[in-house]
Amino acid sequence: MSENASANAHPPVMADVAAKAGVSHQTVSRVINNHPNVSAKTRVVVEAAIAELGYRRNTAARALVTRRSETLGVVAHNMEHFGPAHILLGIQEAAHAAGYAVNTVGLPDVSERAIMDTVEYHLAHQMDGLVVIAPQEEIVRAIERLSPGVPLVAIGDIGAAGVQNVGVDQQRGGYLATKHLIDQGHRKIAHIMGPVDWLDAQARRRGWEAALASAGLEPGPLLVGDWSAESGYEAAKTLIDNGECTAVFVANDQMSLGVMRAAYERKLTLPRDLSIVGFDDSPESGFYYPPLTTIRQDFAELGRRCVGMLLDGIAGNDPLFSVRIQPHLVVRGSTGLRPTALTRS
Repeated sequence: MSENASANAHPPVMADVAAKAGVSHQTVSRVINNHPNVSAKTRVVVEAAIAELGYRRNTAARALVTRRSETLGVVAHNMEHFGPAHILLGIQEAAHAAGYAVNTVGLPDVSERAIMDTVEYHLAHQMDGLVVIAPQEEIVRAIERLSPGVPLVAIGDIGAAGVQNVGVDQQRGGYLATKHLIDQGHRKIAHIMGPVDWLDAQARRRGWEAALASAGLEPGPLLVGDWSAESGYEAAKTLIDNGECTAVFVANDQMSLGVMRAAYERKLTLPRDLSIVGFDDSPESGFYYPPLTTIRQDFAELGRRCVGMLLDGIAGNDPLFSVRIQPHLVVRGSTGLRPTALTRS
């Protein structure tokens, strides 16, 4: 804090900033709230006064006037997984850009009681809006019965009536992954899906099935993992030992890493003997060996759309109930043309 601020008997207030900058109280308010009707020159002067005085906006006082906390509540579960964790990062970035804080509370489990308690906690702390990261069926069933009294947006491929939601088109992602393998000439394409109660896992599986059906192909083997590299490794050992497929669509990048390990142990060369497509485009996927072909989800855009829907609701605008963000195929070295036979080095 500056010497001027520390010498004051009280922390600097907006009137002090206005006096220092030689502008009105209203002009300072406009600068703080990023109002467009402020000249660049005036904005610079006011921001310099704010910095010199060490002014901090009193959000508690503002909340008494506006009846808004300028804070969004997030209900989350399974944050150790790549998708939910990066969804939260996208929300935080978008909220902060809009001048909102984010208060995140993790669910101890996905029971209806836990979800209700977490929502009540947020409401008791006067959140202006709520986000529920809803990757599992139990969470969706619970939020369908919620009436929080503030705007609520669920993130996920939920399809719940009356609930605003935004999510990546997971089925489209599964379709793109499988279509890429079909275009490479593969005809026996397996799938390692995520946990069966995860909506994203279900949608990615449906995309795999739809792409095969559109090409007149029968689904290859279907195995279930738990998103971990270990589960991908165990599933891949079964696939490779049976020798039934030349390609596999894996429901996330981490399980794909386990598939690569199993292939290496069985002396398969990728992608000559086996092609692999993952999902997520995690930061490490480009450094796998070979680099992983995968499906990219735009978590930043997901966060922006989610926060935008909440802000519209807070402002009293008509709600947009469902938004789907398109995923993109990222082609790298883990996929290639179908081999004439499954060979070993």
